Amino acid sequence: MSGSDSPAIWLLALGQTLIYAGGYYSFPALLPDLEAATGWTKAELALGPTLAFLIMAALTPFTGRLVDRGLGGEMLIWMPGLAALGVAGLGVVSTLTGWLLCWAVIGLAQAGSLYETCFAFLTRRLGEGARGAITKVTLVAGFAGTIAFPLGHWLGPQLGGQGAMVAFAALMVLGMPLNAVAVVRLRRRERAEFAVPPTPPGTLQAALRKPAFWIIAAAFTAIYLNHGMLITYVLVLFADRGAAPGLAALAAASIGPAQVAGRLLLLMAGARVTTAQATLAALGAVVVASAALWAAGVAPLLIFAFALAQGAGAGLMSILRPVLIAEVLGRQGFGAVSGAVAVAPILASAAAPAVGAGLLALGGPQLVYAACLLLATLGLALAFALLARRPDQFSG
Repeated sequence: MSGSDSPAIWLLALGQTLIYAGGYYSFPALLPDLEAATGWTKAELALGPTLAFLIMAALTPFTGRLVDRGLGGEMLIWMPGLAALGVAGLGVVSTLTGWLLCWAVIGLAQAGSLYETCFAFLTRRLGEGARGAITKVTLVAGFAGTIAFPLGHWLGPQLGGQGAMVAFAALMVLGMPLNAVAVVRLRRRERAEFAVPPTPPGTLQAALRKPAFWIIAAAFTAIYLNHGMLITYVLVLFADRGAAPGLAALAAASIGPAQVAGRLLLLMAGARVTTAQATLAALGAVVVASAALWAAGVAPLLIFAFALAQGAGAGLMSILRPVLIAEVLGRQGFGAVSGAVAVAPILASAAAPAVGAGLLALGGPQLVYAACLLLATLGLALAFALLARRPDQFSG
């Protein structure tokens, strides 16, 4: 990645920040206000994000192929607008059916506008320079939650849960021109020394035959289910740990800066830290976070320790997943392979709101804490099983 690419990278980063703040974090940031505004239960409200993630999981392999065909830029430009329409719709619907239809639109748009498409586009355009570009994008986009939770805490009482959704939709629209300028600049800067090779037939099928493919998918599935449950119900869980609403919102908002801090350390470390070392450290941090949240029942201020560890660990995962896939499974047909790996983690994110609601109903917050600690430990164990061996042992 050359220095002249940097302005486009930072523009993409700002675009991703606005899209994530409005489409991903607005729901957990406004969950208590949405309950009050609609009269629906947490489980009923959670059906929406679950449906969106299911649709996103079904479409991600397809959008990955579109990136391989050179259409990643078009999706990054136009899909945020479609997502914004869906989020705005959440602010005006009065039936559960309408709520689900809006989330279906959001899921369709997210398949072509979030990290998966952005990182595949960057990997295709920048080759070996993609790790630095991806890190820059996530450094800024890590503040999406930092924007969303305080904004939701302020807008919810002012506009109501649904009215605040319309405001978040307006925020997302601003991401479209940012992405458009970035895409144009990156396409102008495409270099002859990094010509994009055609994807050989059977590339995805070959990847599916490798044990590494399934180990990576399973490890990230466990982590995304852990993170999805914790983020969706973070305010509920913090309240259970004894935190007042203002303190809970502050702790939730600190997850974003923790993501940025972890990513900044990775950027500064550069080649001195391998992808394997960074992955194991990040997953270890998620284990520590789950333990800290459980222990916060004795010392409520440990919610900040949870926020810092969860933010740093889970935040690094968004960088490390595409880099790990490229290093272990190769860069040929990266969009399709990465999209296929992403299906199970996205399904985990889809299930997270419903699974979390079910666990809360069955055993209360204690059952959520235990399940999240188990999932984090499983993710770390799977990654260790993969990375303790040489990656080329998984190439055949």
